[in-house]
Amino acid sequence: MPILRGRAVRRIARGLLAALGVQLVWRGPAPRPGSLLVANHVSWLDVLALLAVAPVTLVAKREVGSWPAVGLLARAAGSIFVDRARPRRLPVTVGEVTAALRAGRTVAVFPEGTTFCGAEAGRFRPAVFQAAVDARAAVVPISIRYGSPAASFIGDDTLWASVRRVAKLRGLTVTLVGSPALRPEPGADRRSLARAAQASAGIRTTTFDLAA
Repeated sequence: MPILRGRAVRRIARGLLAALGVQLVWRGPAPRPGSLLVANHVSWLDVLALLAVAPVTLVAKREVGSWPAVGLLARAAGSIFVDRARPRRLPVTVGEVTAALRAGRTVAVFPEGTTFCGAEAGRFRPAVFQAAVDARAAVVPISIRYGSPAASFIGDDTLWASVRRVAKLRGLTVTLVGSPALRPEPGADRRSLARAAQASAGIRTTTFDLAA
């Protein structure tokens, strides 16, 4: 499949969100190319929201690649897929993220590893932060919030059940809040970087126009 880039991916992602009746809001400075975007994980809609904000290479679980529409777009955008059944391949994945960052590509990842709902949140796992240290790339924490808990995709929920539930909602808003970039020093500790990113994920800053 040809790799789609930039505006093409953003237009398709925004079109899918619009078709589902989801309004996208971004608050914060525009991410600079070559940054590692780290976000909390709430729903499969997170994938579309991040692709709609900026040209990014996603790091996602392998199953996402088989999802209809969302998976097709993720594959077309050149996503890096993680096989959770093969944890020994994690260093390979970190190496792929490092290479992408060094090539000037913006990479987006969900360091919690799974979805959480409401005030509950998971710990940011530190492994992928090593890629930012090795590539000397900025880390941009992003907080993802939805206007309704019905958008969450957790537990025994199925994709189709979640899609139907989202489609029935009216006026659903997904808000992404980008924090100021963290710039790790050479040899920085990835665990400390992960904690700092998670702690700053809720900081609100200025707004920029998504249509730009």
